[in-house]
Amino acid sequence: MSEKALRIGIVAGEASGDILAAGLIKQLKHHFPHAIFEGIAGPKMQAQGCQSLFDMEELSVMGLVEVLSRIRRLIFVRKSMFQHFMANPPDVFIGVDAPDFNLGLALKLKKQGIKTVQYVSPTVWAWREKRIFKIAKATDLVLSIFPFEKRVYDKHQIPCEFVGHTMADDIAIKPDQQKARDGLKLRNSETVLAVLPGSRKREVDTLLDVFIQACLLLKPFVPELKILIPVVNRERKRQVDEYLQTHSPELSIQVVIGHAREAMIASDAVLLASGTATLEAMLCKKNMVTAYQLSGITYQMMKWLYKAKYFALPNVLANQKLIPELLQNDVTAQSISELLLPMLKEPNSDEQQQLIAKFTELHLSLKKDADLQSALAVEKLIESQQ
Repeated sequence: MSEKALRIGIVAGEASGDILAAGLIKQLKHHFPHAIFEGIAGPKMQAQGCQSLFDMEELSVMGLVEVLSRIRRLIFVRKSMFQHFMANPPDVFIGVDAPDFNLGLALKLKKQGIKTVQYVSPTVWAWREKRIFKIAKATDLVLSIFPFEKRVYDKHQIPCEFVGHTMADDIAIKPDQQKARDGLKLRNSETVLAVLPGSRKREVDTLLDVFIQACLLLKPFVPELKILIPVVNRERKRQVDEYLQTHSPELSIQVVIGHAREAMIASDAVLLASGTATLEAMLCKKNMVTAYQLSGITYQMMKWLYKAKYFALPNVLANQKLIPELLQNDVTAQSISELLLPMLKEPNSDEQQQLIAKFTELHLSLKKDADLQSALAVEKLIESQQ
């Protein structure tokens, strides 16, 4: 156990990165009790003592066109972070996801002799595999959360450690639905649909309406339908509440800040934006419909660039279509409601049980004590330079 007061720079760009980074920080504090953590942090990282120099929401932007609209601000933030780290050099810099932001910053820091880590590999397995050479130039180590990613790095002889996923460690193999329902004060007679339209403002703007319209179509067939909408923060709650005030008087809806996991576990099915939340729903052993809509230009570019067969993480992990995934023009209230109805009406069917068995198998493949494994990998990198 080292007592050296290390400086650790760490930047996360969205809610899922905040979760990963917070677990890593917690474990690193056991190894380096006096370490100083600073960078761009979400609430969970800050709760672990990480100082945030900018609001994490600054980096929470997706899509090629959407990034361009914010490019000047993102360049300013990255330049400011670089200047701060030059004035206060960290012993190691850890970029958590947000690769477009973090890899550019890591490259500059690495050129100044600072060890750099990228926690969560960019999707080189799905598009622009040649990015792997830029990643190699920018990082001393990649921490991958999925087993198939490490094989890509090994092929190119680039240092990479598969550490598993912290959510696979945190979520029980058999989640307790009754406990989750009790905690959220839900009646057992209710058929619960968890609706997660995304953590970003643009996602909610794009998906909330079609999701609610789908729920309205379901209501006549599921009289006891209860809609549970967990949101990541007060800003998203305000956004959802403003929409609901004028659009959904016929539905029973409960909006909660946080508690996304409990909402999924309590539910009979999940409707959600594609992203890390699909992985969490899989770990909660819930059938789901996932959807996503990009700007028209981004979609056309991604059609050409994206090589993988699937985009929903459970399907990518299994390399087969386990859950329905809807993209762009396929995202309609009608299509969503038709896919959800059998999931809500027959949550214990043989088909559902087979799906749970597959989800359990995938869960076990990711359950590696990720917080500890990632901390040990970072500790090894730090000690290699001492």
